[in-house]
Amino acid sequence: MWVPPGIWDTATKFAWGRAYWRTAIIVAQGQKIELPSAHPLPPLILHPFTESAATAQVLESARASLSIMNDEGAPKKEKDALERQMIEGRFTEFRMLFYVGKDICRWLDQCVDTCGRDPELANLRLPGQSFARLLIEQTPDDVATKLRGWGVVEYARIFSRSIGIFTQFRLPPSPEMLQARYLRHYYRYADYAYTAWRDVDKGPELQYANFPFALFASGEYTRKLEEEWRES
Repeated sequence: MWVPPGIWDTATKFAWGRAYWRTAIIVAQGQKIELPSAHPLPPLILHPFTESAATAQVLESARASLSIMNDEGAPKKEKDALERQMIEGRFTEFRMLFYVGKDICRWLDQCVDTCGRDPELANLRLPGQSFARLLIEQTPDDVATKLRGWGVVEYARIFSRSIGIFTQFRLPPSPEMLQARYLRHYYRYADYAYTAWRDVDKGPELQYANFPFALFASGEYTRKLEEEWRES
């Protein structure tokens, strides 16, 4: 049976569209996605979070925590001083992770925006969770090497907790706004918050070959831009 070209074209496009959306729905359920081409992501730019003063306070907090556990017979005044020292250090950790989370979540939003404007990717509606998994669960070798060079070894745990904290707070709260019992175990709350956020929309599993990105410290990236401007 002969079909007029216009009707055939419309029917073909409709069928192709249904197949494409069916693929997109399957992919969105957390399966691995592989594409024929690369779609570079924006660079991930992190501000310093291993500054000497903050690191020293965190170490003092760890020592205080150990002393509290080991010196059960210590005078109450000494225990109270160690408790304050531990809580202050935990707040320093919490604050550092908040700002790391701010940097990472900004990058996740940039990735979503970039891919949403890519004609080949727009219909997949990739969520921030997909890019978080790429960073945390499938950390590219060059990114991991750079992080270890900065002295950051447990980067996956740091990144996931930082996202968990940033999803709870729009601004870094003051110490007075947080319960001491929260600060004592803030990392548990951060772990649960990240898991809850991740599971809201798992999205597809992305491959670094399809979605390459670079990692920079903020100062390093500024110098890179200055060099490019001088050369242009």
